[in-house]
Amino acid sequence: MAFRIRTLLPEDPPDSFPDPAKAGVALGYPDGLLAIGGDLSPPRLLAAYRRGIFPWYNDDQPVLWWSPDPRAVILPSGFHMSRSTTRMIRRGGWQYSLNKAFHDVISGCARNRGRHGTWITPEMQAAYQEMHAFGYAHSVESWFNGALAGGIYGIRLGGVFFGESMFSLATGGSKIALSGLIAECLAEDIAMLDCQLPSDHLRTLGMVEMARDSFLAYLHENTRAARPRRDWRFEPKPAEPLISLRMQAG
Repeated sequence: MAFRIRTLLPEDPPDSFPDPAKAGVALGYPDGLLAIGGDLSPPRLLAAYRRGIFPWYNDDQPVLWWSPDPRAVILPSGFHMSRSTTRMIRRGGWQYSLNKAFHDVISGCARNRGRHGTWITPEMQAAYQEMHAFGYAHSVESWFNGALAGGIYGIRLGGVFFGESMFSLATGGSKIALSGLIAECLAEDIAMLDCQLPSDHLRTLGMVEMARDSFLAYLHENTRAARPRRDWRFEPKPAEPLISLRMQAG
């Protein structure tokens, strides 16, 4: 079967993506690449996420759009908080907040050079800042003794949170932020945290792999009531061990 990657133009309608559920639309290698080009306007980003597609590219490339198979996800009820993180929380001084410092979080993630380099380009930062202003992009921050210690940001559509990146300024900062996000997922009936691609680290946190077809069906069921949430925010409050979070949710 011959593969042909769809080329998008900025003037194309936002929903001009190929259907990732169709055989032969997304490449097997690199895993999930299905379109190139277009832009990062809010309508196009929303259309992409609703279809299980996300942008990921380096600053010397055009916009690349992906829908890998399988998909790495964390179901909040299956999140695993390590004993070391639990002990760290119980020693005190840790708090987490929601949408208190979105700019600092996305800037921190952009400076956090990983194995894929600096993929959070200035263009990406500006796009997600705009999505934040509209009420679709959100951040969870961790604080230690009042100082920013780490954070995670992503897109929320109804009952799904699409995690984009996280960073730490202090040991454990990203783990506390992630546990805070899980707490909010449990409280808000967010059914799934999309992690995009699997890793050994994510597996220690309870990540599972979901076939693309199942992931897309999950999106269809859990993003129907998606709406912007500009009101979804709060000031720092004490972090809690996972067992407490589950008891509160139950």
